[in-house]
Amino acid sequence: MRTAHLKLSLNEEGDHLPQLLASKFSRSFHLSSAIIIMPYAVDEEMESVTSKKSQCTNLSNQSSSGGGSESGEFGATRPVHNAPTVGKREETRVLRARCLVALILLLAASGVASAANLLVQQQERKEFENKFEAYATEILTTSRSKASQLFDALDSFASSIGAQAAAEHAFHNTSWPFYRIPNWSVQAQKLAQLTGVDDPIVAVAPIVHEDERDQWNTFAEEQNPIWYEESIEHEGYTDFTVEQLLQRTIPFVHFYDPEDSYRPVPVPRPGEVLPYFQAYPAGLFSGLTIMITNVDILLASQQTEELYNVTKIARSPTLGFTRLRLLNELEVPGSQIMQPIYDGPDTEAEDRKMVAVIRVRLHWLDYFKNLLAEGEDGIVVVLESACPKVDEDLYQDLEDQFGLGDDAFSGIQDHTKSDRNIITYQVDGPNAVILGETDLHDRKYDALVVSEVFVDLHIDQSHLPEGSCVPVLTLHVYPSAELEEEFHTDNATIYTVVVIAIFVFTSLVFLFYDYSVGRRQRTVMDRIVKQDRIVSDVFPTAIRDRLYENQAKHTMKGNNAEADDGFLGLDENFYDRSSATGSAPLADLFPSVTVVFADLAGFTAWSSAREPHQVFILLETLYGAFDKLAYRHSVFKVETVGDCYVAAAGLPEPTDDHAVVACRFARDCLKKMKDVTVRLEVSLGPDTSDLDLRTGIHR
Repeated sequence: MRTAHLKLSLNEEGDHLPQLLASKFSRSFHLSSAIIIMPYAVDEEMESVTSKKSQCTNLSNQSSSGGGSESGEFGATRPVHNAPTVGKREETRVLRARCLVALILLLAASGVASAANLLVQQQERKEFENKFEAYATEILTTSRSKASQLFDALDSFASSIGAQAAAEHAFHNTSWPFYRIPNWSVQAQKLAQLTGVDDPIVAVAPIVHEDERDQWNTFAEEQNPIWYEESIEHEGYTDFTVEQLLQRTIPFVHFYDPEDSYRPVPVPRPGEVLPYFQAYPAGLFSGLTIMITNVDILLASQQTEELYNVTKIARSPTLGFTRLRLLNELEVPGSQIMQPIYDGPDTEAEDRKMVAVIRVRLHWLDYFKNLLAEGEDGIVVVLESACPKVDEDLYQDLEDQFGLGDDAFSGIQDHTKSDRNIITYQVDGPNAVILGETDLHDRKYDALVVSEVFVDLHIDQSHLPEGSCVPVLTLHVYPSAELEEEFHTDNATIYTVVVIAIFVFTSLVFLFYDYSVGRRQRTVMDRIVKQDRIVSDVFPTAIRDRLYENQAKHTMKGNNAEADDGFLGLDENFYDRSSATGSAPLADLFPSVTVVFADLAGFTAWSSAREPHQVFILLETLYGAFDKLAYRHSVFKVETVGDCYVAAAGLPEPTDDHAVVACRFARDCLKKMKDVTVRLEVSLGPDTSDLDLRTGIHR
């Protein structure tokens, strides 16, 4: 192994010097091997000289770590250390994970809040539907029971009157139609109480044949004072007398002729007539200028005649819709029921003869009162008939024409037919009101309707004339928004807010935890970045990477705590651990390299006459310039010992022209030496430029 010590001077052929030196080395020296072992520590004797240099070098590197590269003092370019690639990649992953967790929390909060809100609303809806169904069942059951009780009472009342008439016939040889019901007001009041409504109107109309009309007129004139007096006494009227009622009574069977200014005229048509006879309450007619006694009900309205025909053929009670004015002057939609009376107590006999009818006018409104408790409001009941109802009836017409009203009497038969057959009620606790004579329920509750047949008289329609109506009443019960609102609470909102609050609190905890972890990670990352910079300054990339790999392997073996104790695991026990674990120091064989030795000629004498800081400035400036040249030529700086600078070409990345590279590096160092000493001569003394650089190249 040979070493050439050359003192090179620059001349006009300086650019070709590396090639000449390389060719000489190729001829003069045989190929030798060099083993480079990376040092792990600095000689203690040199620390006092080079520590400040290393600190300034590190500060220079840190100040330029913002990214990219920086231009050196002499125009050279040096690398700038950024954060490790792994750290950046992990930061990106952590950021993505944070966004993902935040998105998951947001979606989870929205989903759970929506689910809680929906579940509470569904629970409230279910409670509302169950409660409504209970209300509807109670209304339908009670109403149908009352209707059944009504028709049972009518049947019993008709049978009782028939039996009384039969008994009277046996003792006094009286027969229909010339029969006055004794104690009429008492018996009719009992029937009225069984109907289940307030202020029903009950009247009896016997069937009078054409040949019996004159005899009937005489009979009615004799009997009217008797039942008038009984009614006034029983019902307790004091504002009118029997004589006043008799003065308003027409003494023959009649109707009000619309073609003759509605004067009462005898019924002109042949056949049977049904004159009003006894009625309850008698005070209903006290306000009229003309009593309706002896008025033929068959001419009162077309519906009444149709009901009578159905009753006579089907031998069953019938009903139809109409309007009626109550005693308190309120006009309400209602129904009229026609119940047949037979000439004997046996109502089931096939040969029984219908001798009279009981006409009951009532409104169904009272059937829906006192069914629910106070506060149970908002139930809509739609009463629907299979037959059309009547708008006007005799009572209203007479009230308008002869009573307290001022409207002109517009005719009876002209306004009796209507296609409206629906009445809508609303039940609010124990009270009920009529909403109108059409279906007024809220259509959004159609799916919740509870329907049931209210009244079905089971009349065989096949026995009726064509066009006749079979009266069937049906109840449809609906809830309303008012009822639903009673079951609408703030629970859905409260639960939603609570769920959102829980997720907000969870998110805040997560953010706090993330901030704490992030701060710890940033501290660790800063430490790693600083360590990476130091390692990058001290070792080549290949050696640095191998140090990291060894450290990773050491950590995987369970020595995490030890790995964190020292710089890259190089603490005071590193060598002991290496020996114990069998780890070998990092050492590679490079068979083809060129080593450059450079020292300062005259440095000892020069430095003995200078202050320490002046020595430091010279070495720092000079070696910094050499470092930049080494980086430019891809030459590896081995070490500096005092005024000696050692570098090698061909490692750690092998190259075939390592000798040429080393020569070029040595040449540029000679040039840089001159430039630096001349520039520093002003600040370091006049003999600074006398310093010279000796280089030695070993291959």
